[in-house]
Amino acid sequence: MYIDVVPNRNSPPAVLLRESWREGKRTRKRTIANLSHWPKEKVEALRAVLKGGLVVSDLKSSFLTLRSLPHGHVAAALGTLHRVGLDRVIAPRRCRERDLVLAMIVGRIIAPGSKLALARGLGAEAHDTSLQHQLELEGADEEDLYAAMDWLLERQAAIETKLVARHLSTGCLVFYDVTSAHFEGHCCPLAALGFPHGGPKGKLQINFGVLCDEDGRPVAVEAFEGNVGDPTTFTAQVTKMRKRFGLDRVVYVGDRGMITSARIREDLWDGHGIDWITALRAEQIQKLVKQGAFQPSLFDETYLAEITSKDYPGERLVVCRNPLLAQERSRKRQELLEATEHELEQIVQATKRQRQRLRGKDKIALRVGKVLGRFKVGKHFKTTISEHSFSYERDQDKISKEAALDGFYVIRTSICQERMDSERVVQSYKRLSRVEQAFRMMKSIDLKVRPIYHHLEKRVRAHILLCMLAYYVDWHMRAALAPLLFEEDDPQAAETMRDSVVAKAQKSPSAEAKAKTKRTQDGLEVQSFETLMKHLATIVINQNRPTIEAIADQTFYTVTQPDRLQNAAFELLGVSASV
Repeated sequence: MYIDVVPNRNSPPAVLLRESWREGKRTRKRTIANLSHWPKEKVEALRAVLKGGLVVSDLKSSFLTLRSLPHGHVAAALGTLHRVGLDRVIAPRRCRERDLVLAMIVGRIIAPGSKLALARGLGAEAHDTSLQHQLELEGADEEDLYAAMDWLLERQAAIETKLVARHLSTGCLVFYDVTSAHFEGHCCPLAALGFPHGGPKGKLQINFGVLCDEDGRPVAVEAFEGNVGDPTTFTAQVTKMRKRFGLDRVVYVGDRGMITSARIREDLWDGHGIDWITALRAEQIQKLVKQGAFQPSLFDETYLAEITSKDYPGERLVVCRNPLLAQERSRKRQELLEATEHELEQIVQATKRQRQRLRGKDKIALRVGKVLGRFKVGKHFKTTISEHSFSYERDQDKISKEAALDGFYVIRTSICQERMDSERVVQSYKRLSRVEQAFRMMKSIDLKVRPIYHHLEKRVRAHILLCMLAYYVDWHMRAALAPLLFEEDDPQAAETMRDSVVAKAQKSPSAEAKAKTKRTQDGLEVQSFETLMKHLATIVINQNRPTIEAIADQTFYTVTQPDRLQNAAFELLGVSASV
């Protein structure tokens, strides 16, 4: 039997219940009942029964939701990873080790934590996210993750070679910087006391350097012992670029503590087509002024000038002055001087008090040294210490000499004028801040590269590599989602808003409008990356099971419908939330 709908000229169609059979080569049919007066829902229910289906009287009680897995943020991160082809960079064919590595990369983006925490999230009874479901990793434990890290480390050279081939080319800019991550424990060969880059003092640390392209995408990373100096790590990167990646003609961009005169002399200045862009230290700038290489007063009407010096043969020096930077340095110096004077005055009073008076030249000098070392402006004070007294005063001559160079910085480069003019040289050096942004995200609230708990050297190196790969995905996500975020979404327009390459960066009209109205051009609320990922996580995968006994073993999955903001995010990322 079946439902047949028969057109009826100018009247509503007739809905008939019919049956059919065959007599020889002919098909016979007859009408059993006229259902034209039935409601449409009732007709469709009968149609479903005739096709072998079930009719449910109470839809709400007919299905049971077994669990709901947060899914949207996983789909966004994992989808972006696949879209940019990082999975194929890691390994051309899918395997369990690759899937475990992808899980660790995505896990570091959506919920950075320990490998044990991630292993629990992939366990058989875990309901934290849909990551386990998406990568089919049910039952993976901590040992599986460690084995996958070892597998990844063996492929690091191949991975970096592919990323370099994708994003770097002959003659391009290469940005390099080093930072540190403090280490919890005492057993790792890489851990050592060194100069912390923003971390807690007095702890063992591990240094690591990142190579980036001119847009700030990371392409290679290397871990070093915690007591290795920054310039020494740079030598290793030059060797890696030549021997492993085969790129001789590149332009290295690094800060003044990285590309030093010694590194230029030993690693770069060899006629092999390698150029650099860096900056001079404060004492080097003061020496140029003493030599008469440039007059600070001439920069009252200009912001940039190119000079030469016999101390830097074959190089170009670009002198820049930023008035806003000058004001900031003056303010900061004044605050440090006042804070230092406040502490020094307490030492003076300690030598004059009636009870437990501070005595002894060595004891007084020790306290003075701690104060001057804390605020880093000891060179601006004259101190007099005796067995029973202490006095101090500002060295106005040194303060005035330093203040005269407030806002000045000098870019040092080997690139000829024909290849890059002065403004482009300055602009290239200032792009080094993109590498610093990568470090901030890798170390702090985003990817949490620190603190490091792994004790084996190979696991530390693999951990650093995982964090770099996670930032590679994070970089692409932020670039795509920029129209929805409190971030610059039109950098070219922002660049045209600046009065000069030395002036403070300006926001583009679209970024300014977002910051002012807290709304996008489409009327959506502007988000931070963290809040947007949390909102995407409200898209869940529901595992459902029918309560009807005949089909109770037939579980199925459904994905909640994205809202307008979530749809916009997935469209920008070019991925889908569907399973």
